[in-house]
Amino acid sequence: MKVTNEKTENCQAFLTVEMEPAEMEESLEASYRRLAKKTNIPGFRKGKVPRAILERYMGRESVLEDALKQLVPQAYEKAIKEQEIEPFAQPDIEVTQADPVIFKAIVPLSPNVVLGDYQNIKLTPEPVATTEADVSDVLEELRHQHATWEPVERPLNFGDLVVLNINSEVEEKPFVKKLGVQYQVLAGSVNPAPGFAEQLVGMSKGEDKEFSLVLPGDYPQSEFAGKEASFKVKVEEIKEEELPEMDDKLAQQVSPDFESVDSLREKVADNLKARAEEKSRMDFEERVINAVIDQSQVDFPPVLVEMEINRILSEQARRLQMSGRGMEEYLKSLNKTEQELREELRPVATRNVTASLVVGKVAEMEKIEVSDSEMDAGIDGMVMSAAEDKKEEFRKLLDTPQTRASINQSLMTRKTIERLVAIVKSPEETKTEAKEEKP
Repeated sequence: MKVTNEKTENCQAFLTVEMEPAEMEESLEASYRRLAKKTNIPGFRKGKVPRAILERYMGRESVLEDALKQLVPQAYEKAIKEQEIEPFAQPDIEVTQADPVIFKAIVPLSPNVVLGDYQNIKLTPEPVATTEADVSDVLEELRHQHATWEPVERPLNFGDLVVLNINSEVEEKPFVKKLGVQYQVLAGSVNPAPGFAEQLVGMSKGEDKEFSLVLPGDYPQSEFAGKEASFKVKVEEIKEEELPEMDDKLAQQVSPDFESVDSLREKVADNLKARAEEKSRMDFEERVINAVIDQSQVDFPPVLVEMEINRILSEQARRLQMSGRGMEEYLKSLNKTEQELREELRPVATRNVTASLVVGKVAEMEKIEVSDSEMDAGIDGMVMSAAEDKKEEFRKLLDTPQTRASINQSLMTRKTIERLVAIVKSPEETKTEAKEEKP
């Protein structure tokens, strides 16, 4: 076996491995013996068929393929040992020649992270502010959620709820066919097509109307994109929204926990402040990580980005499955191929990998560890979210070596980010926060 290390770049080693004819023959003989034992050939007992007959029966290509499946991984292991290479992930192997056997292996190597002077980064969080207008907007939304819809005898306006019969076609193919459907007429709505809501304004109960609309080029249902849709609609009923008064009665409708509108307003204000603080915290942490990344030099094998894209897509597929949809349907709604979606995700995946490696290096430099008590507390917190009758089952599920390793990594990342935040904040800010938390 001859191994050539062509080059090393982008944290990858590029190897070319050429097998000796004797090595290939030995592998072919082993494949012959293995296949002969499990192949039924008329006139021969298993394991007793001559090699030439087996090759004619199965085809030499099949025997060769079986031999390569055994030979190439073994040769790869010998090659990296000979070259003193420690792979970071699975290689990309391509057989480029069969006689003699030559294959190329792209071997991912360990990432290389050189941190900058992160200890001297200084940033200031953006101030958190919520206004009375923000509170009023939420309260107004609650009024809409508890509104009633009452029939009216007048022309239809934006904001009304209309009961419609819809019959539409695109190039004589059915597009939308619905009887007695409820539709809120909102300006700028794109459902079922841009301009549809605007066509309804001014219609009266019992009125019929015909009109056509050109569907946009990026319409979710690609077979209709860019084509003209003809509509026939009939208004069966028009309803107007009646908003309740902002009073104690509405507060109690929202939740029995609220005795008055003042207690509701106070809770809304508290929730808005908590959400604003959480968003501010997350935004500041992202700024901190980006500042550390900007000062760092990070090199890693491209396969890590592919693995992160796979992780993102797997998570997306899981969420789609929970909502009763599949990835194929999702891609169709986006009018994209899977490869186009992968390329779209590449910048996000690259950033995720870079951030993860940088945070991991900081954890190493700062000697951050997760104690057993912190691990147990983390698992306890996760178990608390489960239903009472499922807590013990959930705890057993979490308390496995693989899951504990994942939780440990998550807690390690959290502690590292918190350490970075403490480093980049000025001493005055840290003292102020300590005073605020002391009571």
